[in-house]
Amino acid sequence: MSTDRPILERGLWQAMSAADRADLIDRGSAKIFDPSLREGVLEIIEDVRLNGDAGLIRALEKFDKISITPDRIRVSAEEFAAAREKISPELLAAIRDLLAHLKSFNELTKHGDWSFESEPGLTVGEKVSPIASAGLFVPSGKGSYPSVMAQLGTPAVVAGVQKIAVVVPLIPGGDGEVDPAVLVVADELGIHDVFRANGPAGIAALAFGTESVPQVRKVCGPGSPPVTCAQVEVQRYGTVSVMLLGPSESLILADDSADPYLLAADLLNEAEHGADSTSVLVTDSQALIDAVQVEVAKQLLDLPDNRAEYARQALGKNGGAVLTTSVDESAEVANAFAPEHMQIAVRDEDHVLDLLVDAGEILIGQHTTVSMANFIIGCPAALPTSGYAKVSSGVTADAFRKRTAVAKSTPEALKRMSDTVIAFTRHEGFPAHEFAVTRRLEQR
Repeated sequence: MSTDRPILERGLWQAMSAADRADLIDRGSAKIFDPSLREGVLEIIEDVRLNGDAGLIRALEKFDKISITPDRIRVSAEEFAAAREKISPELLAAIRDLLAHLKSFNELTKHGDWSFESEPGLTVGEKVSPIASAGLFVPSGKGSYPSVMAQLGTPAVVAGVQKIAVVVPLIPGGDGEVDPAVLVVADELGIHDVFRANGPAGIAALAFGTESVPQVRKVCGPGSPPVTCAQVEVQRYGTVSVMLLGPSESLILADDSADPYLLAADLLNEAEHGADSTSVLVTDSQALIDAVQVEVAKQLLDLPDNRAEYARQALGKNGGAVLTTSVDESAEVANAFAPEHMQIAVRDEDHVLDLLVDAGEILIGQHTTVSMANFIIGCPAALPTSGYAKVSSGVTADAFRKRTAVAKSTPEALKRMSDTVIAFTRHEGFPAHEFAVTRRLEQR
């Protein structure tokens, strides 16, 4: 293709209007909360909520053009057994390598019960326990993602969740088959409640339960805007979700020490996911942008037509290159964007790392790629998108645990603290709160 028309179109950060900056920073969120999308998603959710399996089957017929009977919603034991014969030994080895790294990482995130004596006679702490149930959405459509099954399932298993249900869309154009590699990952993790369902209908099935699919209290999993919108909507009924695991996005912060050939490869890494993906380069070097532009154009030719078109959208309309006046300003832009995946390719890595606070993950140096993070490193790859990295974290075992505060007071500690309690109860007008303390003091 010609390199005359730049793919990386953004410009100088300081010269960008507020609207242009918002267009970059607010990527995807407007679509997720679009009223027309929400209306369509709510229709699907209500069908499943009211009609259970029948609603799931209707959604498969409408959107996937595949008809199944209710007894096929659950993946059978025979399908699990056959799945291992359908994948290569190399893929099985890769699955086990990824699971080992994920288990090691998530085991180290486990923090158990704790307590300490905050003053004589008063002990406070927390009891940490797994949530009772979790529902995992493993996407399909643009591709097949056994790695997502690993990234979601491993933390839930390590956390100790007793009831884990998985929803998997069908292989496009098939007869209701589920990707065997996803089933192998689930089997390796000991997860066997796997169900055929698509998009918002699958999220609704997990949130409300159907004749086949068990109801869970928390759902998570990346997906398209309709899937993300569904996760937002089911929270109104009491099901918790992880916010937001939407379309893929990455940002690379680089200076003129970076290799443009490798930068182009890494920009295309997430850009090939879909037309709703976002890929951004932030740098203080115009020469680097020019060099990367040439490399991106060349490397696009190595991608299949559909992936190349996704990448053009992710790097052009959705993302692009932002030119700054300094590395420090580049960090400001990166924090404002709060990407799902961030890579830094700069001379002074420690200085830049200190400046960064808002990102789902930070990958340091050009030998640490997003593809490594997705498939082997063990850090979470199910990460907040659409700027939610400012307020939330990736999916680790902590996402499937809850904390219960625990305290114990002696009579002596109660007496010491009574004046503080009484002062608050009188100011806020709660006499029974006061009597709960003073009547104990009277007994002594």
